[in-house]
Amino acid sequence: MGFNFYDFTALTHNIHVGLVEGFSPFMATTLEWVIVGTAYLLFVALFGLLLVYAERKVCAAFQQRLGPMRVGYWGLLQTIADFIKLLMKELIMPRKADRFLYNLAPFIVIIASFLAIAVIPFAPGLQSLDFDIGLFYLTSVSSVGVIGILLAGWSSNNKYSLIGAMRSGAQILSYELSVSLSLLTMIVFAGSMQFSTIVEGQRDGWYLFTGHIPSLVAFIVFLIAGTAETNRGPFDLAEAESELTAGFHTEYSGIKFAFFFLAEYINLFIISAVAATVFLGGWMPLHFGHLEAFNHAMDVIPPLVWFFLKVFGVIFIIMWFKWTFPRLRVDQILTLEWKYLLPINLINILLMAFIVLTKFHF
Repeated sequence: MGFNFYDFTALTHNIHVGLVEGFSPFMATTLEWVIVGTAYLLFVALFGLLLVYAERKVCAAFQQRLGPMRVGYWGLLQTIADFIKLLMKELIMPRKADRFLYNLAPFIVIIASFLAIAVIPFAPGLQSLDFDIGLFYLTSVSSVGVIGILLAGWSSNNKYSLIGAMRSGAQILSYELSVSLSLLTMIVFAGSMQFSTIVEGQRDGWYLFTGHIPSLVAFIVFLIAGTAETNRGPFDLAEAESELTAGFHTEYSGIKFAFFFLAEYINLFIISAVAATVFLGGWMPLHFGHLEAFNHAMDVIPPLVWFFLKVFGVIFIIMWFKWTFPRLRVDQILTLEWKYLLPINLINILLMAFIVLTKFHF
Protein backbone atom coordinates (compact mmCIF):
# COMPACT_ATOMS: atom_id res chain seq x y z
CA MET A 1 0.00 0.00 0.00
CA GLY A 2 1.59 3.29 -1.07
CA PHE A 3 0.90 6.64 -2.57
CA ASN A 4 -0.88 5.34 -5.71
CA PHE A 5 -3.72 4.03 -3.59
CA TYR A 6 -4.54 7.60 -2.60
CA ASP A 7 -3.68 9.29 -5.91
CA PHE A 8 -6.45 11.56 -7.25
CA THR A 9 -4.82 11.86 -10.68
CA ALA A 10 -6.83 9.01 -12.20
CA LEU A 11 -10.09 10.39 -10.79
CA THR A 12 -9.56 13.93 -12.11
CA HIS A 13 -8.39 12.53 -15.48
CA ASN A 14 -11.50 10.36 -15.80
CA ILE A 15 -13.75 13.34 -15.01
CA HIS A 16 -11.94 15.39 -17.68
CA VAL A 17 -12.21 12.60 -20.28
CA GLY A 18 -15.91 12.07 -19.48
CA LEU A 19 -16.68 15.77 -19.93
CA VAL A 20 -14.67 16.01 -23.19
CA GLU A 21 -16.42 12.95 -24.66
CA GLY A 22 -19.90 14.07 -23.60
CA PHE A 23 -19.78 17.78 -24.48
CA SER A 24 -18.20 20.21 -26.90
CA PRO A 25 -14.70 21.50 -25.96
CA PHE A 26 -16.12 24.86 -24.86
CA MET A 27 -18.85 23.30 -22.70
CA ALA A 28 -16.43 20.74 -21.23
CA THR A 29 -14.00 23.51 -20.20
CA THR A 30 -16.85 25.61 -18.78
CA LEU A 31 -18.19 22.68 -16.74
CA GLU A 32 -14.70 21.97 -15.40
CA TRP A 33 -14.43 25.60 -14.29
CA VAL A 34 -17.84 25.37 -12.60
CA ILE A 35 -16.91 22.14 -10.78
CA VAL A 36 -13.55 23.49 -9.59
CA GLY A 37 -15.05 26.87 -8.62
CA THR A 38 -17.89 25.26 -6.66
CA ALA A 39 -15.43 22.97 -4.86
CA TYR A 40 -13.26 25.93 -3.83
CA LEU A 41 -16.28 27.99 -2.73
CA LEU A 42 -17.51 25.16 -0.49
CA PHE A 43 -14.02 24.57 0.87
CA VAL A 44 -13.41 28.26 1.65
CA ALA A 45 -16.82 28.69 3.33
CA LEU A 46 -16.61 25.53 5.46
CA PHE A 47 -12.92 25.79 6.30
CA GLY A 48 -13.30 29.46 7.19
CA LEU A 49 -16.09 28.62 9.65
CA LEU A 50 -13.95 25.82 11.09
CA LEU A 51 -10.97 28.15 11.61
CA VAL A 52 -13.13 30.76 13.37
CA TYR A 53 -14.36 28.07 15.75
CA ALA A 54 -10.84 26.72 16.25
CA GLU A 55 -9.50 30.22 17.00
CA ARG A 56 -12.17 30.76 19.65
CA LYS A 57 -11.35 27.45 21.32
CA VAL A 58 -7.58 28.00 21.16
CA CYS A 59 -8.00 31.50 22.57
CA ALA A 60 -10.19 30.12 25.36
CA ALA A 61 -7.62 27.43 26.20
CA PHE A 62 -4.82 30.00 26.50
CA GLN A 63 -7.04 32.18 28.72
CA GLN A 64 -8.18 29.20 30.83
CA ARG A 65 -11.84 29.34 29.87
CA LEU A 66 -14.23 27.25 27.76
CA GLY A 67 -15.08 29.45 24.77
CA PRO A 68 -18.40 29.00 22.91
CA MET A 69 -20.41 26.17 24.50
CA ARG A 70 -24.12 26.98 24.14
CA VAL A 71 -25.04 26.76 20.43
CA GLY A 72 -24.70 23.12 19.37
CA TYR A 73 -22.60 20.42 20.98
CA TRP A 74 -19.53 22.08 22.52
CA GLY A 75 -20.41 25.28 20.66
CA LEU A 76 -19.91 23.73 17.20
CA LEU A 77 -22.83 25.65 15.66
CA GLN A 78 -21.82 29.06 17.10
CA THR A 79 -19.87 30.16 14.00
CA ILE A 80 -22.74 29.06 11.72
CA ALA A 81 -25.15 31.16 13.82
CA ASP A 82 -22.77 34.15 13.55
CA PHE A 83 -22.52 33.67 9.77
CA ILE A 84 -26.31 33.65 9.41
CA LYS A 85 -26.46 36.81 11.54
CA LEU A 86 -23.96 38.53 9.22
CA LEU A 87 -25.98 37.54 6.16
CA MET A 88 -29.14 39.09 7.68
CA LYS A 89 -27.52 42.36 8.74
CA GLU A 90 -28.39 45.53 6.84
CA LEU A 91 -25.75 46.87 4.44
CA ILE A 92 -25.09 50.48 5.46
CA MET A 93 -22.89 52.74 3.35
CA PRO A 94 -21.44 56.06 4.60
CA ARG A 95 -23.09 59.04 2.93
CA LYS A 96 -19.92 60.48 1.34
CA ALA A 97 -18.22 57.17 0.53
CA ASP A 98 -17.02 56.37 -2.99
CA ARG A 99 -19.78 53.90 -3.91
CA PHE A 100 -17.93 51.95 -6.62
CA LEU A 101 -14.62 51.50 -4.78
CA TYR A 102 -16.39 50.87 -1.46
CA ASN A 103 -18.28 47.93 -3.00
CA LEU A 104 -15.28 46.70 -5.02
CA ALA A 105 -12.76 46.49 -2.14
CA PRO A 106 -14.06 43.35 -0.34
CA PHE A 107 -14.27 41.47 -3.65
CA ILE A 108 -10.62 42.25 -4.48
CA VAL A 109 -9.53 40.93 -1.08
CA ILE A 110 -11.49 37.68 -1.32
CA ILE A 111 -10.61 37.09 -5.02
CA ALA A 112 -6.89 37.41 -4.22
CA SER A 113 -7.30 34.62 -1.65
CA PHE A 114 -9.07 32.37 -4.18
CA LEU A 115 -6.34 32.95 -6.78
CA ALA A 116 -3.66 31.94 -4.28
CA ILE A 117 -5.41 28.72 -3.22
CA ALA A 118 -5.46 27.48 -6.84
CA VAL A 119 -1.79 26.40 -6.84
CA ILE A 120 -1.72 24.65 -3.47
CA PRO A 121 -1.36 20.84 -3.82
CA PHE A 122 -3.69 19.13 -1.33
CA ALA A 123 -2.79 15.58 -2.42
CA PRO A 124 -1.42 13.81 -5.54
CA GLY A 125 -3.57 14.96 -8.45
CA LEU A 126 -5.64 17.31 -6.25
CA GLN A 127 -4.43 20.69 -7.49
CA SER A 128 -5.98 23.18 -9.90
CA LEU A 129 -2.82 24.73 -11.30
CA ASP A 130 0.64 23.18 -11.43
CA PHE A 131 3.10 25.14 -13.53
CA ASP A 132 6.80 25.90 -13.30
CA ILE A 133 6.42 29.33 -11.67
CA GLY A 134 3.95 28.24 -8.97
CA LEU A 135 5.67 29.96 -6.03
CA PHE A 136 6.26 33.13 -8.05
CA TYR A 137 2.59 33.16 -9.06
CA LEU A 138 1.45 32.68 -5.46
CA THR A 139 3.57 35.52 -4.07
CA SER A 140 2.32 37.76 -6.90
CA VAL A 141 -1.42 37.18 -6.54
CA SER A 142 -1.34 37.16 -2.74
CA SER A 143 0.02 40.72 -2.80
CA VAL A 144 -3.04 41.92 -4.75
CA GLY A 145 -5.15 41.78 -1.57
CA VAL A 146 -3.43 44.88 -0.17
CA ILE A 147 -5.06 46.92 -2.97
CA GLY A 148 -8.49 45.96 -1.64
CA ILE A 149 -7.47 46.95 1.89
CA LEU A 150 -6.21 50.37 0.76
CA LEU A 151 -9.35 50.94 -1.33
CA ALA A 152 -11.58 49.97 1.62
CA GLY A 153 -9.88 52.47 3.93
CA TRP A 154 -9.84 55.33 1.44
CA SER A 155 -13.33 54.87 -0.05
CA SER A 156 -15.05 54.70 3.36
CA ASN A 157 -14.43 58.44 3.92
CA ASN A 158 -13.44 57.69 7.53
CA LYS A 159 -10.13 58.86 8.96
CA TYR A 160 -9.83 55.84 11.25
CA SER A 161 -10.40 53.48 8.32
CA LEU A 162 -7.81 55.37 6.27
CA ILE A 163 -5.22 55.21 9.05
CA GLY A 164 -5.88 51.49 9.50
CA ALA A 165 -5.55 50.88 5.74
CA MET A 166 -2.28 52.81 5.52
CA ARG A 167 -0.86 50.94 8.50
CA SER A 168 -1.94 47.65 6.95
CA GLY A 169 -0.49 48.58 3.55
CA ALA A 170 2.89 49.56 5.01
CA GLN A 171 3.00 46.39 7.08
CA ILE A 172 1.99 43.99 4.29
CA LEU A 173 4.32 45.54 1.70
CA SER A 174 7.22 45.41 4.18
CA TYR A 175 6.75 41.81 5.28
CA GLU A 176 6.13 40.58 1.74
CA LEU A 177 9.89 40.99 1.29
CA SER A 178 10.70 38.54 4.06
CA VAL A 179 8.02 36.07 2.93
CA SER A 180 9.37 36.14 -0.63
CA LEU A 181 13.04 35.95 0.41
CA SER A 182 12.45 33.02 2.78
CA LEU A 183 10.68 31.19 -0.06
CA LEU A 184 13.51 32.16 -2.43
CA THR A 185 15.93 30.50 -0.01
CA MET A 186 14.02 27.24 -0.40
CA ILE A 187 13.77 27.69 -4.18
CA VAL A 188 17.58 27.82 -4.27
CA PHE A 189 17.67 24.56 -2.32
CA ALA A 190 14.88 22.81 -4.27
CA GLY A 191 16.01 24.08 -7.67
CA SER A 192 12.41 24.69 -8.76
CA MET A 193 9.41 26.97 -8.24
CA GLN A 194 6.92 24.24 -9.18
CA PHE A 195 4.96 22.94 -6.20
CA SER A 196 4.77 19.34 -7.44
CA THR A 197 8.56 19.25 -7.92
CA ILE A 198 9.13 20.74 -4.46
CA VAL A 199 6.85 18.14 -2.85
CA GLU A 200 8.40 15.27 -4.80
CA GLY A 201 11.88 16.41 -3.74
CA GLN A 202 10.89 15.78 -0.11
CA ARG A 203 9.99 12.10 -0.58
CA ASP A 204 13.06 10.98 1.40
CA GLY A 205 13.10 13.87 3.87
CA TRP A 206 11.38 17.18 4.48
CA TYR A 207 13.37 20.28 3.52
CA LEU A 208 13.10 21.60 7.07
CA PHE A 209 15.43 18.76 8.13
CA THR A 210 17.52 18.17 4.99
CA GLY A 211 18.29 21.85 4.34
CA HIS A 212 20.38 22.31 7.49
CA ILE A 213 20.33 25.61 9.40
CA PRO A 214 19.29 27.90 6.46
CA SER A 215 16.00 26.03 5.98
CA LEU A 216 15.24 26.25 9.72
CA VAL A 217 15.99 29.99 9.70
CA ALA A 218 13.86 30.45 6.57
CA PHE A 219 10.99 28.55 8.22
CA ILE A 220 11.07 30.71 11.37
CA VAL A 221 11.27 33.93 9.33
CA PHE A 222 8.43 32.75 7.09
CA LEU A 223 6.18 32.09 10.10
CA ILE A 224 6.89 35.53 11.60
CA ALA A 225 6.54 37.40 8.30
CA GLY A 226 3.48 35.37 7.28
CA THR A 227 1.78 36.20 10.57
CA ALA A 228 2.49 39.90 9.99
CA GLU A 229 1.35 39.79 6.36
CA THR A 230 -2.04 38.38 7.37
CA ASN A 231 -2.53 41.22 9.92
CA ARG A 232 -2.76 38.79 12.82
CA GLY A 233 -1.61 39.40 16.37
CA PRO A 234 0.80 40.52 17.62
CA PHE A 235 1.00 42.39 14.29
CA ASP A 236 -2.69 43.42 14.19
CA LEU A 237 -2.04 47.13 14.70
CA ALA A 238 -4.12 47.91 11.60
CA GLU A 239 -7.19 46.65 13.49
CA ALA A 240 -6.31 48.03 16.92
CA GLU A 241 -9.75 48.22 18.56
CA SER A 242 -8.61 50.63 21.28
CA GLU A 243 -7.36 53.15 18.69
CA LEU A 244 -9.10 52.60 15.34
CA THR A 245 -12.41 50.90 16.24
CA ALA A 246 -11.97 48.11 13.67
CA GLY A 247 -9.38 49.45 11.25
CA PHE A 248 -9.90 49.54 7.48
CA HIS A 249 -13.28 47.74 7.62
CA THR A 250 -14.86 49.98 10.30
CA GLU A 251 -17.60 51.19 7.92
CA TYR A 252 -18.46 47.74 6.54
CA SER A 253 -21.31 45.54 7.74
CA GLY A 254 -23.15 42.38 6.76
CA ILE A 255 -21.79 40.20 3.98
CA LYS A 256 -19.14 42.76 2.95
CA PHE A 257 -17.63 42.66 6.43
CA ALA A 258 -17.88 38.85 6.28
CA PHE A 259 -15.70 38.91 3.13
CA PHE A 260 -12.91 40.73 4.99
CA PHE A 261 -13.32 38.46 8.01
CA LEU A 262 -13.28 35.31 5.85
CA ALA A 263 -10.30 36.50 3.78
CA GLU A 264 -8.19 36.84 6.95
CA TYR A 265 -8.75 33.21 7.86
CA ILE A 266 -8.28 31.96 4.29
CA ASN A 267 -4.98 33.86 4.16
CA LEU A 268 -4.07 32.14 7.42
CA PHE A 269 -4.74 28.81 5.69
CA ILE A 270 -2.70 29.85 2.63
CA ILE A 271 0.34 30.85 4.72
CA SER A 272 0.10 27.59 6.69
CA ALA A 273 -0.38 25.50 3.53
CA VAL A 274 2.65 27.08 1.85
CA ALA A 275 4.75 26.47 4.98
CA ALA A 276 3.54 22.85 5.10
CA THR A 277 4.26 22.35 1.38
CA VAL A 278 7.64 24.06 1.04
CA PHE A 279 9.20 23.17 4.39
CA LEU A 280 7.30 20.10 5.66
CA GLY A 281 6.82 18.04 2.52
CA GLY A 282 3.21 18.91 1.72
CA TRP A 283 1.27 15.66 1.45
CA MET A 284 4.45 13.57 1.76
CA PRO A 285 4.55 11.28 4.82
CA LEU A 286 7.36 11.36 7.37
CA HIS A 287 10.24 9.17 6.15
CA PHE A 288 13.55 8.42 7.85
CA GLY A 289 16.30 7.18 5.52
CA HIS A 290 16.35 3.40 5.23
CA LEU A 291 13.86 2.61 8.02
CA GLU A 292 11.62 0.70 5.62
CA ALA A 293 9.16 -0.66 8.17
CA PHE A 294 8.57 2.80 9.65
CA ASN A 295 8.33 4.40 6.19
CA HIS A 296 5.77 1.82 4.99
CA ALA A 297 3.70 2.42 8.14
CA MET A 298 3.71 6.16 7.42
CA ASP A 299 2.64 5.50 3.80
CA VAL A 300 -0.59 3.94 5.05
CA ILE A 301 -1.82 7.35 6.25
CA PRO A 302 -3.52 9.11 3.28
CA PRO A 303 -1.58 12.07 1.78
CA LEU A 304 -4.63 14.32 2.29
CA VAL A 305 -4.50 13.56 6.03
CA TRP A 306 -0.77 14.31 6.14
CA PHE A 307 -1.32 17.64 4.41
CA PHE A 308 -4.05 18.82 6.78
CA LEU A 309 -2.20 17.58 9.87
CA LYS A 310 0.76 19.76 8.90
CA VAL A 311 -1.47 22.71 8.01
CA PHE A 312 -3.32 22.56 11.34
CA GLY A 313 0.01 22.29 13.15
CA VAL A 314 1.25 25.53 11.55
CA ILE A 315 -2.13 27.23 12.11
CA PHE A 316 -1.92 26.35 15.80
CA ILE A 317 1.57 27.93 16.04
CA ILE A 318 0.32 31.15 14.40
CA MET A 319 -2.70 31.24 16.74
CA TRP A 320 -0.30 30.65 19.62
CA PHE A 321 1.56 33.82 18.56
CA LYS A 322 -1.61 35.88 18.66
CA TRP A 323 -2.78 34.82 22.11
CA THR A 324 0.66 34.89 23.75
CA PHE A 325 2.44 38.07 22.69
CA PRO A 326 1.18 41.64 23.27
CA ARG A 327 0.44 43.87 20.28
CA LEU A 328 3.48 45.70 18.88
CA ARG A 329 3.71 49.41 18.10
CA VAL A 330 3.91 50.42 14.45
CA ASP A 331 7.56 51.47 14.76
CA GLN A 332 8.43 48.13 16.39
CA ILE A 333 6.69 46.23 13.59
CA LEU A 334 8.63 48.02 10.84
CA THR A 335 11.90 47.90 12.79
CA LEU A 336 11.60 44.12 13.14
CA GLU A 337 11.26 43.75 9.38
CA TRP A 338 13.80 46.25 8.03
CA LYS A 339 16.52 46.00 10.69
CA TYR A 340 16.34 42.31 11.60
CA LEU A 341 14.36 39.96 9.32
CA LEU A 342 15.52 41.44 6.00
CA PRO A 343 19.29 41.30 6.79
CA ILE A 344 18.87 37.78 8.26
CA ASN A 345 17.11 36.70 5.07
CA LEU A 346 19.79 38.11 2.77
CA ILE A 347 22.58 36.37 4.71
CA ASN A 348 20.51 33.18 4.83
CA ILE A 349 20.11 33.09 1.03
CA LEU A 350 23.89 33.41 0.59
CA LEU A 351 24.44 30.62 3.12
CA MET A 352 21.92 28.37 1.35
CA ALA A 353 23.56 29.09 -2.03
CA PHE A 354 26.95 28.12 -0.55
CA ILE A 355 25.50 24.87 0.84
CA VAL A 356 23.92 23.98 -2.52
CA LEU A 357 27.09 24.76 -4.48
CA THR A 358 29.29 22.70 -2.15
CA LYS A 359 26.59 19.97 -1.87
CA PHE A 360 27.02 20.15 1.91
CA HIS A 361 23.57 18.81 2.72
CA PHE A 362 21.78 15.52 3.35
